[in-house]
Amino acid sequence: MTAPISSEINGHTTTKRPLPCGIYAPTMTFFDPETEELDIPTIKKHAERLAKDGLAGLVTMGSNGEAIHCTREEKIAVTRATREALDAAGFTTTPIVVGATEGSVKGTIELCKESAAAGGDYVLLLPPSYFRAQMDEEAIVGYFTAVADESPLPIVLYNYPGAVAGIDMDSDLLIKLAEHPNIIGTKFTCGSTGKLTRVARATDAKTPTSEGSGYMAFGGICDFTVQTLVSGGSGIIAGGANVMPKVCVKVWNLYVEGKTEEAIALQKVLSRGDWFLTKAAIAGTKQAIQSYFGYGGYPRRPLKRLEKAKIEAIAEGIREVMEVEKSL
Repeated sequence: MTAPISSEINGHTTTKRPLPCGIYAPTMTFFDPETEELDIPTIKKHAERLAKDGLAGLVTMGSNGEAIHCTREEKIAVTRATREALDAAGFTTTPIVVGATEGSVKGTIELCKESAAAGGDYVLLLPPSYFRAQMDEEAIVGYFTAVADESPLPIVLYNYPGAVAGIDMDSDLLIKLAEHPNIIGTKFTCGSTGKLTRVARATDAKTPTSEGSGYMAFGGICDFTVQTLVSGGSGIIAGGANVMPKVCVKVWNLYVEGKTEEAIALQKVLSRGDWFLTKAAIAGTKQAIQSYFGYGGYPRRPLKRLEKAKIEAIAEGIREVMEVEKSL
């Protein structure tokens, strides 16, 4: 597949598949339970289910996608399969954001180019962190600037301190990086709504009621969807949307429609259910999908498989929110 056609709008690079406001899922990567090889049919089935359930876009090879456990060839195969599944199901305009972080500038640029060729529309990038002691602000700015200069795809910054040895990009740094025309958003998995508010305001981020500059300020967890909207955010990229996408979308839509009290009430149900997934991480999210949708399986080792009692506790913990999910 050819790389997306790029253009400039309001100073920011865009592709032929714009990023709409709304809910995105960082999709799980599914493996054969015996061999741990990629399970491409299930990857495709999952992508189609999420699109049909109303998600605005998908993120492949993020943290939930076990990117750290996959080779570069597997990352490209997953992205290509996801694009093929969306197109075959009629979701040709649904954008794909690809996790394309590598340790070096050179490697990251190469993966950005390969992601474009595989059907990706944007890339999601963590700051480099292996040599943590040397990763001061100058090094981080240099990394993102060098990659942004060469990447054929626009970049969404990924602020997730837990995955990068505690590196937590502050609002001043994120606003500075937003000046680059090929850096078009941030995912705030740090959970700081104050930081999101400051960045969204400074960048005139896109919201459901305003196109703004086109910059995308994404909340990184579905348990603060309403809070993200209040803060001037553009969307949510949340692991919980793999399990209860319809509820995530419903919370978003209720608030956008002005039904604030209903949105807040449903947010509370969503936040409670999502906590069981957050605690159980990737293995738990996959088993929640297994319990309610009949597929899911296990993560790659060294992540552990959950015991039966833990699986049952997760299924029970999310029962309330899943009853709402099944009713929508």
